[in-house]
Amino acid sequence: MLGLIRLLKATQYSLKGLKAVWQQETAFRQECLLLLLAVGIALSLDISRTQQLLLIASVVLILIVEIINSALETIVDRISPTLHPLSAQAKDMGSAAVFLTLFLAIFIWSTILWKR
Repeated sequence: MLGLIRLLKATQYSLKGLKAVWQQETAFRQECLLLLLAVGIALSLDISRTQQLLLIASVVLILIVEIINSALETIVDRISPTLHPLSAQAKDMGSAAVFLTLFLAIFIWSTILWKR
């Protein structure tokens, strides 16, 4: 019973986090639209289920990294509203993580579509 309560609370916290990132991050909303488009395209292609999964998962990964980046930026802003070189560096690193994830998704999509 205690495990079920913990699971319900964790679900509530997760939904609260998704709501916050949806409301506060334009990039996240744009990437959600990209995911909807990607799912439609991936499922309509005549490729294996594994390839479809890779295409969709690569875009889901962008959303996951975007949420982590947004959380990092929120923490940095909470610590100090003044711009410090280390704060800027942390934000830039989070942005770089999103950038690399986007690059990975493009690479996966290009590789799978190229072989068609």
